[in-house]
Amino acid sequence: MTVLVTGGLGFIGSHTVVDLIEQGYDCVILDNLSKSTIDVLDKIELVVQKKVPFMQVDMLDVQVLRNVFKEYNISAVIHFAGFKSVSESVRKPLLYYQNNLISTINLLDVMKEFNVKKLVFSSSATVYGDLHNPPMKEDFSLQAPNPYGRTKQILEEILHDIFSSDSTWSIALMRYFNPIGAHKSGSLGELPFGRPNNLMPHVLKAASGETSGLAIFGGDYDTVDGSCIRDFIHIMDLANGHVKALDYIERNFGCEAFNLGTGVGYSVLNLIHTFEKVTDVKVPYEIVNRRDGDIVVSIADVSKAEALLGWQAKYTLADMCEDAWRWYQINKEQEHRILNEKVF
Repeated sequence: MTVLVTGGLGFIGSHTVVDLIEQGYDCVILDNLSKSTIDVLDKIELVVQKKVPFMQVDMLDVQVLRNVFKEYNISAVIHFAGFKSVSESVRKPLLYYQNNLISTINLLDVMKEFNVKKLVFSSSATVYGDLHNPPMKEDFSLQAPNPYGRTKQILEEILHDIFSSDSTWSIALMRYFNPIGAHKSGSLGELPFGRPNNLMPHVLKAASGETSGLAIFGGDYDTVDGSCIRDFIHIMDLANGHVKALDYIERNFGCEAFNLGTGVGYSVLNLIHTFEKVTDVKVPYEIVNRRDGDIVVSIADVSKAEALLGWQAKYTLADMCEDAWRWYQINKEQEHRILNEKVF
């Protein structure tokens, strides 16, 4: 079975490609390299010990997409490609609506044309907004609070409409929480371009002395230590959730949403202290004023994924910190070179 993985050189996509190949799937990777580098392909192939077909494709070009489906006998698609910065989406909403919506609609048109109706879609816990008390359940109402999240919510609605119009589609909507960590080999990890949007890259830079310290936004929330609480999940657990979802849609028609998290909330300070314990490296930090728009507590209810996908997160917070630090220590000089050479 050949799986098309869009955005397959990104953080989540690259780790998912590795898990797919290790589970016996054939993969074709699409990426436009706007937020990734071709070096990642070499690292994927180093881990899996085989060549993986890759095409540099702008998914806004529907004819190029059509050529991919003509060249390869695609059976299913895992769709990661898309812009994902919340802050950038607030500054440039039209860019996000154009890229994330139109590229996905193009993909769906071509899939329908070639009768490929199995899709695992990369959504986000952002779609829940701040309406509900955690843990978040898949049947909660949705109210994404920013343009990035709204692109995910709109696309979920489009995918539900597609299934309503044609019940031969099989679609899994993956709403994941806070992925961190890296592949055990140290070959693959998170390489953000520009200012990182996620917490762990800031922790790594502070721990290595590249920055003067980490800013923690708010220390007076009604939580165990005053800092925000998040459901951190190891990137390989997240990747495996997509592989399990692929197996599920091979056997079931429908359009189902699934949370991917650990179901456990860790505070920001808990993450820092765990990192310090497993690495024996101090992380300088400063508690600063709260940041507008931050959700205080975000935790997944993962019972649906466990029951229907047969999936369960197995890595601990200590594993996440240890693996992220190993990757950074091995790759930081090379990654700095890549980022310096990258033209934006």
